[in-house]
Amino acid sequence: MKLSNYFMPTLRETPKEAEIVSHRLMLRAGMVRQETSGIYSWLPLGFSVMKKIEQIVREEQNRAGFVEMLMPTIQPADLWKASGRYDDYGKEMLRISDRHDREMLYGPTNEEMITDICKMGIRSYRDMPVRLYHVQWKFRDEVRPRFGVMRGREFLMKDAYSIDIDKEEARKSYYRQFVAYLRTFERMGLKAIPMAADSGPIGGDMSHEFVVLADTGESAVFCDRELVDMAIPGNDVGYDDDLEKIASEWTSRYAATDEKHDEEKFAAEVPEERRVTARGIEVGHIFYFGTKYSASMGATVQNSSGESVALEMGSYGIGVSRLVAGIIEASHDEAGIIWPASVAPFDIGLINLKAGDQETDEACNSLYQQLENAGVETLYDDTDERAGGKFKNMDLIGLPWQLIVGPRGLKAGEVEIKNRASGERETLSPDAAINMLTAKN
Repeated sequence: MKLSNYFMPTLRETPKEAEIVSHRLMLRAGMVRQETSGIYSWLPLGFSVMKKIEQIVREEQNRAGFVEMLMPTIQPADLWKASGRYDDYGKEMLRISDRHDREMLYGPTNEEMITDICKMGIRSYRDMPVRLYHVQWKFRDEVRPRFGVMRGREFLMKDAYSIDIDKEEARKSYYRQFVAYLRTFERMGLKAIPMAADSGPIGGDMSHEFVVLADTGESAVFCDRELVDMAIPGNDVGYDDDLEKIASEWTSRYAATDEKHDEEKFAAEVPEERRVTARGIEVGHIFYFGTKYSASMGATVQNSSGESVALEMGSYGIGVSRLVAGIIEASHDEAGIIWPASVAPFDIGLINLKAGDQETDEACNSLYQQLENAGVETLYDDTDERAGGKFKNMDLIGLPWQLIVGPRGLKAGEVEIKNRASGERETLSPDAAINMLTAKN
C-alpha cells in the first residue's frame, strides 16, 4: 500500500483526553477516532491490527474444536427476563424498544441467546458436546468510559459457549479453552497468566481471567515468577489429552489480582526470590456456570439413563478490540508502538528518502513490487514529507521492519534495514535486503 493512497491521520501532539499509553499512541498513530464517549471509529491502520488479532483468535478456537456462528447484536428482552438477569444486570445494559413497543436490548453478552438456541436444537445426550463461538460487537454502558478502547462502551468480542451433558464433560470443555487461551495470546507476542477470578454477572463457581503484565496495567498483580517463565503447551499436546492435568500446572501456583490477593498466602507459598508484584491487563475470561441459565430457561435433555437433566454450560470471552490496546501497553517505547509480527498492520515500512528523485523512485518502486509479489505486506512512504518526519511516523506506527532507500546509499549500491524492536540497522544490497525480508515473512 502506498502511503499517498492510504488514510493514516497521524498526530504530532498527544490529545489531552488520552490518559494511558495505548490511548495516546492509538490516537497519534491514526488508528482510531472517538465519535462520542467510549465509542470509536476504527480507521484503516487500527482496523487492520484488529482483524489480525481476530484471525488468530478464530484459528485457535477452530483448533480447539469450537465451531463459528453469528448471533445478532440486538436481543429480545424476554430471553433475559427468563434467566432473571434483565433487572439484575443494571444500567450497563442498553435497553430499547422497537416500533411495535417490544422490549429489546443491545447485547452485552450472549448466554441467554445461546441457551435458547441449544434448547431448541439439542434433542438428547447423543447431540453433545456442542461447542460454538462467534465474534460480535457488544455494548455495555460503562459509568465512566476511559482509557480509549481499553474500557469503551462498544467493543468487539469473541464469546464461545460449551454445552455438555454432565459436569465431567463440561470441565473438559472448560480446559480446552484454558489451553486455547494460552496458545492464542502467545501467538500475539503476549504471555497471559491465568488467575482465579470472580464470575460477576455471568455466574458460576469456576472462573479464570487471563492477565498480561504491563507497567501501565489497570490492576495490581501478585504471582509466582515460575508462571511468567512457564512454557505454553506445544503441538505435542492435543485437545483430547488430559488438559485439566496440564492446566493444574498453572493453577497450582500462586497468581492473583488485587481483588483476590491474600498477602499471607502469597508469602507462605512463594519464596521471596520468586515473588512478582506488577501491574496487569485482563485480556480474556473463562467461566463454567453449570446449569445457571439452562435450569431457569428450561433447556433440558435426556441423558443416557433416560433422565431429564439441565444442560451444563460454560462461556469464554476474549476482548478482540481491547487486545489492540493491551498489546500496545505491553509493547512500546518512547518513540511509539512496537508491533509483534503476527498482528502488525504491515510487515515492512518502505521509506523513500527523496521522493521525486528518478533513481530513488525507480529503486523504491522495484523493491515495493518485489515485496508485494512475495506476499510481504508493505506500507510504502512515497510522500514528499521530510526524512525526519518519515522516520518518526514509521517508529510511531511500529511496523516490525523498515527498509530505507536514499540517493546516497543507492550510489554505493546499498539500502538500509532497521529492526523496530531492537533498533538494529544493517546495510545491504537491494537484492540481499529483499532476500532477507522475504525470508523473515
